[in-house]
Amino acid sequence: MGRNNWFEFKQFRIEQQNSAMKVGTDGVLLGAWTPVEEARRILDVGTGTGLIALMLAQRSQGFIDAVEIDLEAFKEAKFNFEQSAWRDRLTVFNADFFEFSGLNTGKYDLIVSNPPFFVNSMKSRNIASAVARHDHRLTFAQLIKGARKLLGDEGRLCVIIPFDSFLDFRELARLSNFYLHSRLSVIPRVGMAPKRVLLEFSLLPVHPEETELSILDKNGIYTLKYKSLTAPYYPSF
Repeated sequence: MGRNNWFEFKQFRIEQQNSAMKVGTDGVLLGAWTPVEEARRILDVGTGTGLIALMLAQRSQGFIDAVEIDLEAFKEAKFNFEQSAWRDRLTVFNADFFEFSGLNTGKYDLIVSNPPFFVNSMKSRNIASAVARHDHRLTFAQLIKGARKLLGDEGRLCVIIPFDSFLDFRELARLSNFYLHSRLSVIPRVGMAPKRVLLEFSLLPVHPEETELSILDKNGIYTLKYKSLTAPYYPSF
């Protein structure tokens, strides 16, 4: 996916000149996959440009809050929200999520996050990029604990993380009384090992649904399943 200063979707445009994290496949997958039918209050943690929040606004009637610690990304998300057709249902806060979760007493039906995930790896020299991509400002444990505080009894937490981090994340979630509801393993190309996993957790016991999604077929062509999932957003599908 290109790294232009903007990205045009079917129903909205993302300006991303100053944000460390540009529009990417991970965010698009999470925004397209997350169930929103019953959600009336939604929170996007680490919204960046506002991509996932806008995707959820497009196919829901919910009111969506977004939290972003980086000031430049916050400004861009605010601009993108204001230019969208759903501006009246979108609000962004320039705040640290763990502090936000400690101060906020409201309850959400759904919390989504494409969290930083380069756990314990070398930090980027670019501070904004490091904050966006590493877990030294928001760990998996902090995300899970904060979500536990803010979710209602029937609320759900949806994330996309590296496939190799699945067992650790699931155990941290279990310790906060979350139950795995569904799991989608993402395979970059047919025949390869999964690289990402989309996870949905709830506070109610359930037998988890486990499925797979390949982005490309053996010939390097987008699969029908990937195109069907993202078609409401990508102009080319």
